[in-house]
Amino acid sequence: MVKVFEGLDDTIRYIEDTLCDGGIVLLIGNLASGKTTLVQNFVKKLNLKDEATSPTFSILNVYDDKVYHYDIYNEGSDKFLESGLLENLELKGYHFIEWADEKLENLVSTLGFEFLKVEIENLGNKREYRITNGS
Repeated sequence: MVKVFEGLDDTIRYIEDTLCDGGIVLLIGNLASGKTTLVQNFVKKLNLKDEATSPTFSILNVYDDKVYHYDIYNEGSDKFLESGLLENLELKGYHFIEWADEKLENLVSTLGFEFLKVEIENLGNKREYRITNGS
Protein backbone atom coordinates (compact mmCIF):
# COMPACT_ATOMS: atom_id res chain seq x y z
CA MET A 1 0.00 0.00 0.00
CA VAL A 2 1.27 3.46 -0.91
CA LYS A 3 0.70 6.51 1.28
CA VAL A 4 0.89 9.89 -0.43
CA PHE A 5 1.68 13.14 1.37
CA GLU A 6 2.14 16.66 0.06
CA GLY A 7 3.50 18.13 3.28
CA LEU A 8 6.93 17.52 4.74
CA ASP A 9 5.61 17.58 8.32
CA ASP A 10 3.03 14.86 7.59
CA THR A 11 5.69 12.79 5.85
CA ILE A 12 8.09 13.06 8.79
CA ARG A 13 5.32 12.25 11.28
CA TYR A 14 4.41 9.14 9.27
CA ILE A 15 8.04 7.97 9.15
CA GLU A 16 8.47 8.51 12.88
CA ASP A 17 5.16 6.82 13.77
CA THR A 18 5.76 3.86 11.46
CA LEU A 19 9.38 3.17 12.38
CA CYS A 20 9.02 4.13 16.09
CA ASP A 21 12.59 3.78 17.41
CA GLY A 22 14.38 3.47 14.08
CA GLY A 23 14.62 1.70 10.78
CA ILE A 24 15.62 2.10 7.17
CA VAL A 25 14.30 4.78 4.83
CA LEU A 26 15.24 4.53 1.16
CA LEU A 27 15.04 7.98 -0.43
CA ILE A 28 14.41 8.20 -4.15
CA GLY A 29 14.09 11.36 -6.20
CA ASN A 30 15.76 13.55 -8.78
CA LEU A 31 18.45 16.11 -7.97
CA ALA A 32 17.08 18.87 -5.73
CA SER A 33 13.88 16.93 -5.04
CA GLY A 34 14.26 17.37 -1.28
CA LYS A 35 15.93 14.19 -0.01
CA THR A 36 18.44 15.99 2.21
CA THR A 37 15.80 18.52 3.26
CA LEU A 38 13.63 15.66 4.53
CA VAL A 39 16.53 14.33 6.64
CA GLN A 40 17.38 17.82 7.93
CA ASN A 41 13.82 18.34 9.09
CA PHE A 42 13.63 14.86 10.61
CA VAL A 43 16.77 15.58 12.66
CA LYS A 44 15.24 18.88 13.82
CA LYS A 45 11.99 17.10 14.77
CA LEU A 46 13.99 14.74 17.00
CA ASN A 47 15.63 17.79 18.65
CA LEU A 48 19.12 16.44 17.97
CA LYS A 49 22.04 18.80 18.57
CA ASP A 50 23.72 17.98 15.24
CA GLU A 51 22.78 19.81 12.07
CA ALA A 52 22.15 17.55 9.11
CA THR A 53 24.13 18.21 5.95
CA SER A 54 24.46 16.32 2.70
CA PRO A 55 26.95 13.42 2.95
CA THR A 56 27.57 13.43 -0.82
CA PHE A 57 31.35 13.24 -0.52
CA SER A 58 31.68 11.47 2.83
CA ILE A 59 28.95 8.91 2.00
CA LEU A 60 27.80 8.80 5.66
CA ASN A 61 26.98 11.40 8.30
CA VAL A 62 25.83 10.35 11.77
CA TYR A 63 23.76 12.66 13.94
CA ASP A 64 23.86 12.04 17.70
CA ASP A 65 24.16 8.27 17.11
CA LYS A 66 20.44 8.24 16.28
CA VAL A 67 20.25 9.16 12.62
CA TYR A 68 22.52 7.67 9.96
CA HIS A 69 22.43 9.61 6.70
CA TYR A 70 23.93 7.95 3.62
CA ASP A 71 24.31 9.44 0.15
CA ILE A 72 25.35 6.89 -2.46
CA TYR A 73 24.92 9.13 -5.51
CA ASN A 74 28.63 9.20 -6.38
CA GLU A 75 29.41 5.62 -5.40
CA GLY A 76 26.24 3.62 -6.05
CA SER A 77 24.91 0.61 -4.21
CA ASP A 78 27.89 -1.58 -5.20
CA LYS A 79 30.31 0.69 -3.33
CA PHE A 80 27.87 0.86 -0.41
CA LEU A 81 28.06 -2.92 -0.16
CA GLU A 82 31.82 -3.16 -0.75
CA SER A 83 32.58 -0.62 1.96
CA GLY A 84 30.75 -2.62 4.63
CA LEU A 85 28.08 0.02 5.22
CA LEU A 86 25.38 -2.62 4.92
CA GLU A 87 26.40 -3.84 8.38
CA ASN A 88 25.59 -0.38 9.80
CA LEU A 89 21.92 -1.03 9.07
CA GLU A 90 21.86 -3.32 12.10
CA LEU A 91 22.70 -0.39 14.40
CA LYS A 92 19.80 1.06 16.36
CA GLY A 93 18.60 4.30 14.85
CA TYR A 94 17.12 5.76 11.69
CA HIS A 95 19.00 5.01 8.47
CA PHE A 96 18.20 7.35 5.58
CA ILE A 97 19.79 6.28 2.27
CA GLU A 98 19.70 8.84 -0.53
CA TRP A 99 19.81 7.52 -4.10
CA ALA A 100 18.82 3.99 -3.13
CA ASP A 101 18.26 1.84 -6.19
CA GLU A 102 16.32 -1.33 -6.91
CA LYS A 103 19.39 -3.49 -6.23
CA LEU A 104 19.76 -2.09 -2.71
CA GLU A 105 16.02 -2.28 -2.11
CA ASN A 106 15.99 -5.96 -3.09
CA LEU A 107 19.00 -6.72 -0.91
CA VAL A 108 17.55 -4.98 2.15
CA SER A 109 14.30 -6.86 1.60
CA THR A 110 16.04 -10.22 1.08
CA LEU A 111 17.99 -9.74 4.32
CA GLY A 112 14.70 -9.30 6.17
CA PHE A 113 15.00 -5.63 7.08
CA GLU A 114 11.78 -3.68 7.35
CA PHE A 115 12.02 -0.39 5.52
CA LEU A 116 10.15 2.49 4.03
CA LYS A 117 10.70 3.63 0.47
CA VAL A 118 10.06 7.35 0.03
CA GLU A 119 9.78 8.59 -3.54
CA ILE A 120 9.90 12.36 -3.76
CA GLU A 121 8.60 14.25 -6.76
CA ASN A 122 9.10 17.98 -7.18
CA LEU A 123 5.85 19.50 -8.45
CA GLY A 124 6.98 23.09 -8.90
CA ASN A 125 6.28 24.93 -5.65
CA LYS A 126 5.36 21.76 -3.72
CA ARG A 127 6.51 18.17 -3.38
CA GLU A 128 4.73 14.86 -3.32
CA TYR A 129 6.02 12.09 -1.04
CA ARG A 130 4.95 8.53 -1.93
CA ILE A 131 5.77 6.09 0.86
CA THR A 132 5.73 2.32 0.50
CA ASN A 133 6.31 -0.11 3.36
CA GLY A 134 8.79 -2.82 2.49
CA SER A 135 10.16 -5.91 4.15
